[in-house]
Amino acid sequence: MNSRRVLVTGSSGYLGSQVVAALARRADLVTIALDLREPAQRLAGVAYELADIRAPEVDAIVARHSPDVVVHLASIVTPGKNSSREFEYSVDVGGSRNLLQACVRHAVRRIIVSSSGAAYGYHVDNPAWLSESDALRGNQSFAYSWHKRLVEEMLGEYRQQQPQLEQVVLRIGTILGATVDNQITDLFKKPRLLAIRGSDSPFVFIHDQDVVGAILHGVDSPNSGIFNVAGDGKLSIFEIAARLNKRCLVLPAWLLKSALWLLHKLALTQYGPEQLDFLRYRPVLDNRQLKQQFGYVPRLSSAEVFELWRAAQQQKAT
Repeated sequence: MNSRRVLVTGSSGYLGSQVVAALARRADLVTIALDLREPAQRLAGVAYELADIRAPEVDAIVARHSPDVVVHLASIVTPGKNSSREFEYSVDVGGSRNLLQACVRHAVRRIIVSSSGAAYGYHVDNPAWLSESDALRGNQSFAYSWHKRLVEEMLGEYRQQQPQLEQVVLRIGTILGATVDNQITDLFKKPRLLAIRGSDSPFVFIHDQDVVGAILHGVDSPNSGIFNVAGDGKLSIFEIAARLNKRCLVLPAWLLKSALWLLHKLALTQYGPEQLDFLRYRPVLDNRQLKQQFGYVPRLSSAEVFELWRAAQQQKAT
């Protein structure tokens, strides 16, 4: 019996490299890793392909390897200093379209896509807990949120027009792990945590290994659909501060917006005024459909994965 073939895009990234390593340990799978960048380490048994997700070569790579399952992780999560909105759109949305076209053209059976809770958008009237049936209202002012929404709308069109391509869409919460270092964790490393008056700024966390586990479950499971990927529970910015033995700097929204505008203009912060709602109206993901319909139960809750990250930071500092 032939082994199933799994192709991973964005395979050299933080999450992609972990997914490739997990797949490579499986004797029943053949793993193909696709990324623009050379991986930090090439693993035995993995076929590596170097290509831009936007390039015509993607079609040839899919044709050559004929994967049963494609895991699509390639996107711009943290833009570089010289990035532009146009470039990010071309990778996030244009690259996804390029890949979907190749999947349909070469009869890929299933695609697993890493979406985000950001696709719901950051809005004052978001439900206390967002479920998969709630509207996608990714904010146009925040490129990552907007592009995740656009990609999901594209996936919706493909579900209607190309139903033979099974879809597993994972709307992932804030990923944490012992070595995670990004814009979110930068907030937690400040001497005082920034809070907005009148908002709890709730966070739902998911362990990086639980994200890998959910993706592998998608490779194996017959279940398809859209699923929020988050640990149980949530932590407010004030609860996070208490766990870090820090205090919050609580500012009114108007003052923070003005300060972010000025500091960003002076290149003194990576955050702009458009990200005020990113802090104020964070989407809180209900994970019941993940557990009950998809059949994957995260091993760590939001609080437990935060404690894992906090302990790792403490160890690093000693």
